[in-house]
Amino acid sequence: MKKPLIGVLTALLLAGATALAAPAAAAAAPSGAQGRAISADRVDLAGPPAQAQPAVAVSFAGTVALSNCSGSLVRMPNSAAGDPALVLSNGHCLENGMPGPGEVVVGQASSRTFSLLNSTGGKLGTLRASRVVYGTMTDTDVSLYQLNTTYAAIQSRYGIAPLTIAATHPAQGASIKVVSGYWKKIYSCSVDGFAYRLKEGEWTFKDSVRYTSSCNTIGGTSGSPVVSTATGEVVAVNNTGNEDGESCTVNNPCEVDQNGKVTVRQGINYAQQTYGIPACFAAGNRLDLTRAGCTLPRP
Repeated sequence: MKKPLIGVLTALLLAGATALAAPAAAAAAPSGAQGRAISADRVDLAGPPAQAQPAVAVSFAGTVALSNCSGSLVRMPNSAAGDPALVLSNGHCLENGMPGPGEVVVGQASSRTFSLLNSTGGKLGTLRASRVVYGTMTDTDVSLYQLNTTYAAIQSRYGIAPLTIAATHPAQGASIKVVSGYWKKIYSCSVDGFAYRLKEGEWTFKDSVRYTSSCNTIGGTSGSPVVSTATGEVVAVNNTGNEDGESCTVNNPCEVDQNGKVTVRQGINYAQQTYGIPACFAAGNRLDLTRAGCTLPRP
């Protein structure tokens, strides 16, 4: 799990972690795909097809910092501007602790706060949750908070549009960026492949994204959006990595293939795909786990 661990700050100081970006002092207007305007009814996604566009300039715009993790302000492909806004992070970042295997949290009251960031990582303001819409560490590692405000209100006050969760499976070799609001750091790499099963302690995740080695994420990057540089959309949520070379233990996940073969990749990090989430949301950003195509675990 990529939550802050005891000694992380000390380790960073000893290692001379100079790559951490300092937050900007003033708000900057978002740019590129992350700064597209919201119309009166829907987020404006007009423009040429994604494949015809150059690489998106991914920034911190739309990301958030939690007390112990990273996250992002997100929308479904068909979310409307007047819908209650959502924040995406990890299930293991929930304020009440990590859900056990088979546990699914739905509709739990929450007043958690999030620091909304501008394109350079400066804090624009504080967003507040009204409830945990969904959270689990079964098959995936995801949490979705509903805020007490709308996308339109956030756009109007802060000039920030949400990131869109892609409804399609990412491709091997795709260029991605992992954007940590907690550390104000952006990691750049590619999708190296997919783990059929990723086992970590008591938990098992399905069809996990494996990064190439340059995304050397650390504690505090949990919940960071994994953003496609081709479309600017969220394709996964960062959650873990094998730190010490141990096999299938907490902070040392192992890959298990269809035949049960276990592979340990020390120093390699992972994310959980998010393309299955939009199918579970009806109009108005309403969670409906019974919708056709929804495969998220149910309570």
